[in-house]
Amino acid sequence: MNSPPSTARGMGFMIGAVIFLVTMNACVRVVTSEMGMHAFQAAFFRITIGLLLFLPVLIYYRFEPLRTKRLKMHAWRGGLNAFCMLLYFYGLSVSPLAKVIAITFTAPLFATVMGVLILHEIIHARRIVALIIGFIGAFIILRPGIVEVDIGSVSIFVSAALWGGTMIIIKILGRTESSLTTTAYATIFLTPFSLIAAIPFWQWPTAEFWPWLFVIGLLGTLGQMSLAQAFKEADITVVLPLDFTKLIWAAILGFLVFGEVPDVWVWIGGTIIFASTTYIAFRERKGEHKPSDGLN
Repeated sequence: MNSPPSTARGMGFMIGAVIFLVTMNACVRVVTSEMGMHAFQAAFFRITIGLLLFLPVLIYYRFEPLRTKRLKMHAWRGGLNAFCMLLYFYGLSVSPLAKVIAITFTAPLFATVMGVLILHEIIHARRIVALIIGFIGAFIILRPGIVEVDIGSVSIFVSAALWGGTMIIIKILGRTESSLTTTAYATIFLTPFSLIAAIPFWQWPTAEFWPWLFVIGLLGTLGQMSLAQAFKEADITVVLPLDFTKLIWAAILGFLVFGEVPDVWVWIGGTIIFASTTYIAFRERKGEHKPSDGLN
């Protein structure tokens, strides 16, 4: 028997998701920048191991989640998601951990913009101002024209934009497809796309790599499952603020494992971006329950 939703459980799952995903990022950094595996190959193994871990779920449901009439859209989602992940893993391999996390907070901003452009969603003054403020936060982190913008930061920024686009496709698919179906096809299409990208840099992993690669796949899978369960258990306005702890956890791991100390601009910019995206989420949630006052 399924237990009723619980705010406390939702918050717990969100904290778990943060720990799993940021720790996975740190492991990716170790495998790529410390042990020498190319980021694209690390991404391939993250996806492939995730697929193997998801296979028992498909078997349990007798592969029923694979029934779909929207195969082409799943393929588009897989391709876009693949580019997003490849750029993200590359950025992780060359950029400080906390800076990566701070820049990824821009993804919901891009999703909001694309929702207006692609889905013709209505956006009013308050959310427009929040968007502008959020992107100002990104510029505070990058500071183009003041400091040299490194290729890793650019990769993460583009990855965040692509993830924003992926979120729109997921939203469209969610109208007709179950979460199991979208997850299954995402993993299935991500695997060949990432393999194609990894082949030019391929070096067969030695024994020391395999525990790390398994942990990366496991943590990524647990993180995504925990995130989905967090939003199922509790209202987004309760669990979303906990996502900011990613920056804190990334700063701690970055310092302990890599000796990185994020500068003050990462903290200021990350806080501004996160406050902006949280406000937008709150306004959208509020808009679901009462008529718009014209300022949403």
